[in-house]
Amino acid sequence: MNNPVKPIRVVLADDHTLVRAGIRALLEKVPGVEVVGEAGDGREVLNLVGTRRPDVVLMDIAMPGLNGLEAAARVVQEFPDARVIMLSMYDNEAYYWRALKAGAVGYLLKRAATAELESALRQVLRGEIYLSREISTQLSTKLPLQGIADWKGPLEQLTGRQREILQLIAEGQNTKGIANILNVSPKTVEYHRTKLMDGLNVHDVPGLVRFALRVGLISQEG
Repeated sequence: MNNPVKPIRVVLADDHTLVRAGIRALLEKVPGVEVVGEAGDGREVLNLVGTRRPDVVLMDIAMPGLNGLEAAARVVQEFPDARVIMLSMYDNEAYYWRALKAGAVGYLLKRAATAELESALRQVLRGEIYLSREISTQLSTKLPLQGIADWKGPLEQLTGRQREILQLIAEGQNTKGIANILNVSPKTVEYHRTKLMDGLNVHDVPGLVRFALRVGLISQEG
């Protein structure tokens, strides 16, 4: 008797319920794929990956609390068997490089998901990198993938904790709220806030919000 084929276990992360429903419907049409969990923010993703142990995490970039790029870096570090594909509306070269540098092995544009989702899943499970066809065409005349390690964006000067606090500040959280979310002391939050303000040479909250919007750490979609 043939052994049953092990299903591809997928966790789907997007803060928009309707988007998740649409992607889930696409996934359910792919033979051998099982959606084992859904998340609406980056912290929920980490909990789900820890408990459900998926093969692939399909993750949006713009999520509250902990964005998809920061969550991807943690998934890759803490759960190296899970492969992360960023599923995004952002057709921007800086996002591709940030995603790949964070450890994602795929970047799929949402508008291409209907045509490319199955190919993306199969390719990353073979140990390859998948970029939406549109992106691959753009990058073919630019830096090779070997240039990922050398790429530096405006957020590279900050630590992961500083980026996390910056996002929470930009989303309107105060020091006490951030401390509760991160399970650290208010003094620790204040220390990191001071360091990131000095590093960015931005010394007020509106300036931090403008910076976070400009570099895509938070979305204007609301």
